[in-house]
Amino acid sequence: MTKDHFTIAAVQMRVAPDREANLAQAEAAVGDAAKRGAQVVCLPELFTGYYFCQKEDPALFDLAEPIPGPSSDRLAAAAKKNGVVVVGSLFEKRMPGVYHNTATVHAATGELLGLYRKMHIPDDPLFLEKFYFTPGDLGFKVFPTPAAKVGTLVCWDQWYPEAARLTALQGAEVIFYPTAIGWHPREKAEFGEAQHAAWETSMRGHAIANGTYVCAVNRVGHEVLVGDGLEFWGGSFVSDPFGRLVAKAGADREEILVVTCDRRLMEDVRRNWPFFRDRRIDAYGNITKRVAD
Repeated sequence: MTKDHFTIAAVQMRVAPDREANLAQAEAAVGDAAKRGAQVVCLPELFTGYYFCQKEDPALFDLAEPIPGPSSDRLAAAAKKNGVVVVGSLFEKRMPGVYHNTATVHAATGELLGLYRKMHIPDDPLFLEKFYFTPGDLGFKVFPTPAAKVGTLVCWDQWYPEAARLTALQGAEVIFYPTAIGWHPREKAEFGEAQHAAWETSMRGHAIANGTYVCAVNRVGHEVLVGDGLEFWGGSFVSDPFGRLVAKAGADREEILVVTCDRRLMEDVRRNWPFFRDRRIDAYGNITKRVAD
């Protein structure tokens, strides 16, 4: 790989109820991606088990782990064994009563480079995350690695242009979005196509506005903890800095997308669309207000 290129992988997987099975599958996927040339591998949001936020149950806090802890140690070992950077996503127990939805970044040596704690926390039917997660307090993060400058955001963050912008301003060459998003089965026929299109379009817009690569990594499968459960729509993708889809996974199957990213394309796009040059930072004070009265 030349200095102008780096290769990333998105692991779209079907999640089982059993943590051990999911960790073993993730480890195998990291190895597979590495063999295909990936230097940075990203796993889906909260991949160690079913998406538990479908209901509010205090007993489910027992699923949380410290970081470092058993699951993050497995990710560290997978990173070291395969010589790749691994972006994970775990339910973090920080202290009794304080829990986060946390992205981990392990270097190719297995070293924990740092954490990103999900900043935007949703509270929608079957996505009851405010019950479980304290909003992140580490700010927006970029992790320098020998392969690339890696930005990490998580799922609901993907709707916020401010999050992508503040990550890009720190030099991110790729922004990963570990994700767990899907349809309410009874709504799929009426709203499903529009919901999926909005999700993808939002992130492709972030890629364009920031002249960077974007990689969304979702799960697949129908997970039922309450009522009809959630049907996760897959559709993991990589967008280039021009907003073009470089690779996209299907809606109903496990896949590993491996994409080589081109820094020269980033430079070319930013030269021709110099959004960073033309930003009016003197005029954006109201962005920090709830309402610009």
